[in-house]
This record gives sequence, C-alpha cells and structure tokens, in this order.
Amino acid sequence: MNNLDTVWVLVSAFLVFFMHAGFALLESGFGRKKNTVNILAKNVLNVALASLAFYFVGFGLMFGQGDLVGGTGFFPSFDGTDVFNTPENLPATALFFFQMVFAATAATIVSGAVAERIKLGAFMVFAFILVLAVYPIVGHWVWGGGFLAGDGFHDFAGSTVVHSVGGWAALTGVFFLGPRTGKYTKDGKARAIPGHSMPLAAAGMFILWLGWFGFNPGSQLNADGGEIARIALSTNMAAAAGGVTACITAWMVLKAPDLSMIINGILAGLVAITAGCSVIDPLGSIIVGAIAGVLVVFAVLAIDRVKLDDPVGAISVHLVGGVFGTIMVGFFSTNADVGLGLFHGGGADLLLAQLEGVAAVGGFTVLTTAVIWFALKKTVGIRVHAEDEYIGLDIAEHKMEAYPSDAIPGRGPAATHNQDALAASLVAAAAPEA
Repeated sequence: MNNLDTVWVLVSAFLVFFMHAGFALLESGFGRKKNTVNILAKNVLNVALASLAFYFVGFGLMFGQGDLVGGTGFFPSFDGTDVFNTPENLPATALFFFQMVFAATAATIVSGAVAERIKLGAFMVFAFILVLAVYPIVGHWVWGGGFLAGDGFHDFAGSTVVHSVGGWAALTGVFFLGPRTGKYTKDGKARAIPGHSMPLAAAGMFILWLGWFGFNPGSQLNADGGEIARIALSTNMAAAAGGVTACITAWMVLKAPDLSMIINGILAGLVAITAGCSVIDPLGSIIVGAIAGVLVVFAVLAIDRVKLDDPVGAISVHLVGGVFGTIMVGFFSTNADVGLGLFHGGGADLLLAQLEGVAAVGGFTVLTTAVIWFALKKTVGIRVHAEDEYIGLDIAEHKMEAYPSDAIPGRGPAATHNQDALAASLVAAAAPEA
C-alpha cells in the first residue's frame, strides 16, 4: 500500500464530506425561511444514515465479489479477512470512507427536490434504503467489476453512478409527492416561490465547487500529480463555462441574469464533466460545461411546465447534467485506452457503451425508487398535512425556528401576535411616564 495515495484519497474524501455543508446551505437558501431547520435536519441526518447504511450492506454490495451484485464484505471488520474488489494501493478503510461520502451525495440530491413538503421520517427511510441497496448495486455495475465496466462504460467520478442515480430518485419522488401548495395556478401556470437567502445559496455553491476538486481528482485513487492537476483543470473549466452560458441564456430567455440559474449552471457544468474529467481535455471540458449551462436553464423551465415541482433544480442539474455528461464522453474522449470519442477519430463503440450505461442505470433506478416511494406513500405516508405545510415544517415538525425572534420577550415558534398591538405596546413601554 502507498501512504501518499492513501492520504490523497482521504483528503479528497474530506473535501467531498465538506460538500454536504454546501448542499445544506444551497438547499436552505433556495427554500423558504419557514422550512430552513427541516432542510438542514434532512441534510445532517442524510450523512449519518448513509454512513450506517453503506457500512451495513452498501459497501459489500458495491465492492464485494459477485457478478450482478457484490455478495461479500457485509458488516466489514476491515481486519484483512473481508473479501473486496479494492485497489491494491489503498487500504479498504480508505476506499470505504471515500465511497461512503459519495453514496451520501446521491441521497442528498433527492433532499433538495422534495423539500418543503415531505415528512422527515419518510425521507429518512428512503435515504437509508437508497444507500443500502439501490446506489451500491449501480456502483457495482460500474466501479465494482460489474457488467457495465466490462462493456466499456466509462464514468470516472459519477455523472451517472452518483448524480443521475440521485436525479432519477428525485424525479420519482417529486412525481409521487406532488407540487408544493400554491406552486401552480388553476390553469397550470407555475408561480415563482423565491428562496429566502441567495447569500446562503451562493455560499453553498462555492463550497460545492471547492469540494468537486476532491470529488473528481480524488477518483484517480492515487497521488499522480500530473493526472490530479489535469482533472482539476478540466473540472474547473466546465464549471466556469456552465455559469457563463447559464447567465447568458437566462438573460435572453428570462430577461434577467437570474442568480439561481447562474448557480445551477455552474453545478450543471460540474456534474456534466464528472464522467469524463479524466479523458476530456480542457477545451472539450469548456464545450461540455457550456452546453450543460444552457441545458439546465431550459430543463428548469420544462420541468416546471409539466408540473414537477423541484425547489432547487436538482433534477435539471443532476439528472439532465449527469445523463448529458455521460453521453458526451462518447464524443469528446481523447484517451485511446478508454476509447476515442467520435470527435477525435474514434468509432461508435464508446458512445454505444455510454448509452447502454445511461439506459441500464436509469431503468433500474426509476423502477426501484418508484417501488420504494409507492410503498412509503401507502404505509407511513410521504407528504405533510396541508396545515403543516402552510405554517412551515420548522414549527410543525421541529418545534423551532431557524431565525427566532428572541429579541422580543414572549415571541416563540408557537406564538401568534397582532403586530399592530405589539408595536403599540412597545411604543407605550418606551414612552416617559406622565
């Protein structure tokens, strides 16, 4: 084992772990103030649940020995007796930690799409099952020695394995959950429901952008400085291009340089280049990111038109961006070992392998997550009561506020006040005695 490789993979894993702070800030910023505590709780619990689910079963399904799924290494002891398909240069514990924070990312993507109207308990059960049994099976097909890897499918850091799995799961969740109350008019037109804090959303985006330099270069799984630098460069250029083209597209279509679209354009560029960051050169990365930035704007608008309410644009960023970026490997790859893309003199073999992977992962994820959502809906229920949605999930489910008005005595999460009477009493209290 190589200690330098191990340290690099762990540092990358720490960066990816920090991305969950970015997801929490982004999602809460795009949500309304009255649901902030609930959104933060989902993101915190998601990491905890994913850690346990991936340890119990997920890591074994993903990297255990087996054809369609892994069948060894459940509840691992990491004492050398567990049987895994892991790189020889890394201890299994390092790979576990790195892949565990990836698995949590897939579930976090779902959180944003179903925000502001899902029951906390239902989301916890779904996230646990997703990381326990759905995500790792797909991961085995691609990264654990499964059939897609054997067929030549290339997804270096997870445009499909992580992002489109999260995106497909989000899509089925939004379908079963329904839109937020008041999102659509009686004639079907979408109403804008602005987020409460664009500073939080922008800060979250920058944390995610930083974390992606662990997400993509860390997937090299060794400390090859030249490869790490090249992957980091491609990653950054795609993000930059996605932000610029999303800004221009929003300016033209929406008549304003919408900041939320710029943020999602950057994220779409990052998602799209994740599959091919190891085999696409910087110019190709700029092209892929630029197209992803345009696509995400139109995807957000299209998803709104079909009444799929996604408060943060997770489906547009992670599903659309993930599928698009995965397919683009078949056009832009410059690596002869992986296969040259069509734009670099290659044949159609790599492109066909990419399409096969997109279809297999999409079909499996939609089927399994739809079954999970349907079962939850028919048993514990997945949507909060209309009254709870109206007053906000912070008070309804958590009995607390993200921004309590503690400067005024007597005001609390359950308190209701006549604002005029309160103002009058404060004026009276401040007035000098006669």
